[in-house]
Amino acid sequence: MSYSSFFGRSRDADFSMFSASHWMALASVLVICLLLYGGRFALRTRSRLRLSVRLLLAIILLSSEAGLQWWYISQGIWRTDASLPLELCGLTVLLSAIMLLTRSRILYAFLYFAGIGGASIALLTPNLVYPFPHFRFLLFFISHGAIILSSLYMTWVEGFKPSWKSLSFTMLCLNLTAACVWVANSMLGSNYMFLMRKPSTYSVLDYFGPYPYYLLVEELFAFVVFLCMYLAFFWLPERVKGRNRRMNRLPY
Repeated sequence: MSYSSFFGRSRDADFSMFSASHWMALASVLVICLLLYGGRFALRTRSRLRLSVRLLLAIILLSSEAGLQWWYISQGIWRTDASLPLELCGLTVLLSAIMLLTRSRILYAFLYFAGIGGASIALLTPNLVYPFPHFRFLLFFISHGAIILSSLYMTWVEGFKPSWKSLSFTMLCLNLTAACVWVANSMLGSNYMFLMRKPSTYSVLDYFGPYPYYLLVEELFAFVVFLCMYLAFFWLPERVKGRNRRMNRLPY
């Protein structure tokens, strides 16, 4: 493998969605999530191991953002209108690292929905042009996978849980963030968070109509995804557990 094919700005081919390399990357993220779930009880009983995992995830997140910025600079393409961490996943990379280091429940309330939901959509429909095994390809899947793992770790190992208030809090924070990023876009002539136009690559936004209507549909879509995440993984299991406890108390 040549330096240019791994790290260079130019490329011989474009990333292909749902290609073999894309499926392998998705499978790798899924396997690591399952390993974390399988090891959750062992981690709960070992404080040093828990600290090591939190620090490792934080280091991966911060290193991925530092690596991206380094790549922009080394290739001479760093620009204020395209390279700042103002995309949703760029923001959640940094916030996830802070959450892990501080064990912040406030950040968790936001990142469980916005982090896992946003990163999952990004992994399925990547805004990516560099194919495997380019540095940008690897960095993309590592950083987005780490965002998901961070909130799953806080859920499965640290015992954090979102609530109905977390859902409304997340939507409020997303709208406030979008408003701030829109101001930045207006000043910089940028398109962070795709608030000014759709991405040039295929994305779920292609199904949401033209500008600016897709922004409203996107917000509704985000709310539905977050609601399903809460209902499927917290509200419904709690209802089933409560019903089972009541059934066990019934006399026979």
